[in-house]
This record gives sequence, structure tokens and C-alpha cells, in this order.
Amino acid sequence: MLIGVVGLGYVGLPLAVAFAEAGHDVAGVDVDPERVARLADGVSDIEDIISERIERILPLFRPTTDFGELAEADAILICVPTPLAPDSEMEPDLSFIDSAAERIAPVLSKGQLVVLESTTYPGTTRERLAPVLESGSGLVAGIDFNLAFSPERIDPGRTDHDVRTTPKVVGGLTTDCSRRAAGVYEEICDEVVVVSTPEAAELAKLLENIFRSVNIAMVNELAILADRMGIDIWEVIDAASTKPFGFMRFEPGPGMGGHCLPIDPFYLTYKAKEFDFRTEFIELAGRINRAQPEYCVSRIERLLGEQGLSVDGARVLILGVSYKAGVGDLRESPGVKIAKLLAGRGAIVSYHDPHVPRVDEMGLESRPLEEALDDCDLACVVTAHQEIDFDSVFRLAPEVLDLRGITRGSDRPNVTRL
Repeated sequence: MLIGVVGLGYVGLPLAVAFAEAGHDVAGVDVDPERVARLADGVSDIEDIISERIERILPLFRPTTDFGELAEADAILICVPTPLAPDSEMEPDLSFIDSAAERIAPVLSKGQLVVLESTTYPGTTRERLAPVLESGSGLVAGIDFNLAFSPERIDPGRTDHDVRTTPKVVGGLTTDCSRRAAGVYEEICDEVVVVSTPEAAELAKLLENIFRSVNIAMVNELAILADRMGIDIWEVIDAASTKPFGFMRFEPGPGMGGHCLPIDPFYLTYKAKEFDFRTEFIELAGRINRAQPEYCVSRIERLLGEQGLSVDGARVLILGVSYKAGVGDLRESPGVKIAKLLAGRGAIVSYHDPHVPRVDEMGLESRPLEEALDDCDLACVVTAHQEIDFDSVFRLAPEVLDLRGITRGSDRPNVTRL
């Protein structure tokens, strides 16, 4: 088969690589010419995909900016961003989907399969994507070409599950659409789960992320209460986790980052308004999680005050600024939010992160660890990268705030946990 992948970022590139490694030709389309040039040279800018894998598949993998390359594809997979609209009340921005559809439509031909992978609200595939493809091609979805939704389940930095071992959910516009999409994904996935409609698949993806968002908000709220009550929330979580049924472990932290959890739940909130329904659980969880960086800064201020220091002029070292361990992704990063809040209060902020050499929006570069520890008043563990020498941190920093619970079970006198 010839597989077309539109969008070669964190979602599209792993899919393109998986199909090429399975022996299929892949036309990878991206609007960023610099990214396309790097990939054509065998250089990956996605940490989960090492450059050697790109080099090995280049005979089968053709990175390009030309949507015309999709004309002969058996299947076209749309893997573009779906952020929230800037300066909006948590409204979705589907402009990337619209743009991709408008550029695919003129080259769409009978018998092709189009699958949307981008996370979105129920109804997008049927009500928004299909009309654009139909009007631009003169073809009818479900009759002249197959159309389906299959939510991405890529988790950057994860090594225990990959494209092949993670079950793939598929919902087609018709039974034939579902069957065709399932057949394509069976080439690279061990298990394909077919649901009745695109809307069911779209909502399944949102449920996955809303489940996590709500539970993280709950445990973040409990962490704040436990602090006021003088109870170690990490001891409580460890104890509760011993129950072999009816409990799933979630941990507090500095806030949520990445491309899914801080954004995706609000796609359902937006859509629910059409049905005169307010998703109060989702909105409350969002407010709690968005407020978590501010709470973490208040904890930093308190610890500095206990040392007789004001946050204004204090030297604070942020350990890890990417949104999760093992990656360099800064999207919605709580570490960056905390750094900005501290800088706004007059703190002298520096950071150490082996995955992020520079934070352009703050004009900061990652400092060598021991140098940074040598002149800080407080070190704050925001992202627990394995590469960070935390033994040196606990030994050399005068005061440490651990927002990830990596010191639970220890009684270091200079360490305070969230």
C-alpha cells in the first residue's frame, strides 16, 4: 500500500515510520519545509523516533510539502494539531483540520480512505471534515471514498507501549468505511477495536483524557488539603494503592502539560453547549489543574520565607521544564508557567533540563547542574528526568521543594514535598 500521512509531528511521524517499517510506501506531508528537509536527510526531531530509524526507511518514506503526492495513496491519515483558539473561552481551533481537508480534497479520488486522527469533539468527522472533502472533490463520503476517525494514542516518552502494542480504535462513516480502516491499521497494530460510528470513536478519546484530568484534579486538591492538615499526601497515596481493587493510583504534581490533558477535555465542554448541557466536572477539574502552578509558587514563597528570604531577588532553580519526564516537549509545560510566575514576582530564575537546551520565550538556557546548585537559594523539582543527578541536588541545594514525590519515604531535612 501507499500510505499518506498529513502532519509529521508527535503523532504523524511514529505512524509514518510504523507503516514504512511494515514494508509500505509512505508519503509524509508537512507544511513546515524545514522539518521536511530534516526528515529527507534522515534527521528526526521527535525524541521517540531516533534518526537511525528514519535513515533505514528512507527508500520507502518520502517527506514532502506537496499534497499532490497523496493522489495515488490508498489511505490518507490526517494527524494535525487541534489546539484551543487563542484569546477564546476554551473554544477549539479546528483550522488545521480545515486546512488539511481543503488541500487534500482536490487530489482525492474514488476508492481512497481518509482517516482523521486529530483529537476533536464528537461530530467533527461527519459534520466538518466530510463536507469539506466532498465539496472540494465532487465525491461522496461513504460511497465514493471511505472516511473514518481513529484517535491517536501516542504518549511521548513511553517505552512500554508503542504503535503496535496499543489497541487502535476505529469508527467509520459506514460499515465498509470501518472495515477498510481496520484493515489498514491491522498492518501496524496488534489489535484494532471497531466502534459503530466516528462519534463513538471521537468521544472515546475524550473520555480517556477526561478520566485522567478529573482524577489528577482530585488528587491535586487533596494534596493542598493534606498540606494544611499536616498530612503527607504521598504516604496516603501509597497506603491507598495497596488496595487490590476499586482504586487506581493518581499522583499530584505541578500541573498538567502536553498536547492532550490541558486541552482535549474542553473540546467536549464546547460541544456540550449545543445540547444545552454544562460539563461541570470537566470544567472544575480544568480550573483546579490550571491553578496548580500558582499553588506551587505559593509553596516556594513559603519555603523561602521560612529561610528569611523574599521571593523578590531569590535565586530559584527549576529542575526540569518539559511537561513530562523523558521528553523535551514544552507544550503547556507547568515548569515554564512556574518559572514565569516566579520571574514576575522578582525571582532570579534558572533551570536545568537535559532535554531542553533553551527556553526561547524566557531567554534562558539550561545550566550545568552543579553550577546552578552552587548559587541557588531553592531548587524545585518540577520534572523528574532520570538523567538528573538528584542525589547531588539533595546534597548541595540549601532547600528543595519536591513536586513529584521522588523523595517520599525519606526524611531529608532540606527537602519539602508537595
